[in-house]
Amino acid sequence: DVTEIEEKEAQAKEEEQIIKEQELSNLLHEKRYLKALGLAISLDRPHTVLMVVKVILKESDGRKHLEENIVRLRKDQKEALLAFLVTWNTNSRNCHEAQAIIETLLKHEAPNSLLEYSGIKSAVESLLPYT
Repeated sequence: DVTEIEEKEAQAKEEEQIIKEQELSNLLHEKRYLKALGLAISLDRPHTVLMVVKVILKESDGRKHLEENIVRLRKDQKEALLAFLVTWNTNSRNCHEAQAIIETLLKHEAPNSLLEYSGIKSAVESLLPYT
């Protein structure tokens, strides 16, 4: 019977999730946005990433801070961000954040580099009607 082992694994995962959520909260409080973005992306929580982006944009010079942080993300993190923003862009409440990220990616990534992103074709097709 492996139910006890599975329960312990599930409890360990839940505890790890709570610790990461607390860490994310602390990072935002300390205004360590790059780590906060990276952690939210690694948790695979689009809504949490959106909240981090909104917090950054509320700062004075928020667009500049957002740009600085997005540029410093790894390629896989930028790909995940692109996938998230496709959904955000379809909602008028979140489209401004999505557009700010799109602008940053288009300004700082070479076209050939963007073409290497996984899912770029479907992302562009999804973004066009709403952009």
